[in-house]
Amino acid sequence: MIVPFQHLLILASIIFFLGLMAVLVRRNLIMILIGVEIMLNAAGLVLVGASAFWQQLDGQVMVIFLMALTSAEVSISLAMVVYLNRRKKTIDVRAFDELRG
Repeated sequence: MIVPFQHLLILASIIFFLGLMAVLVRRNLIMILIGVEIMLNAAGLVLVGASAFWQQLDGQVMVIFLMALTSAEVSISLAMVVYLNRRKKTIDVRAFDELRG
């Protein structure tokens, strides 16, 4: 492996933290969904790095499943954003507070 595993973990944790900040700080629904995608990509990066470090293919197989899950999540999320935008004419999260349980 060309890149040391510790550097990969540091990079993935920074990327995950940036995605978490996008989820917690932003009020735009699309930016929140992008933050979730960034966090999933950081998890995939760790899986691929661990797979290369231990020379096992399990992590790469899990990343393929993670990519399939991410593509399904994006399509459902985009459909929800379009529906909520048509319903409320905004994608601001604070406009949807009546959806709380």
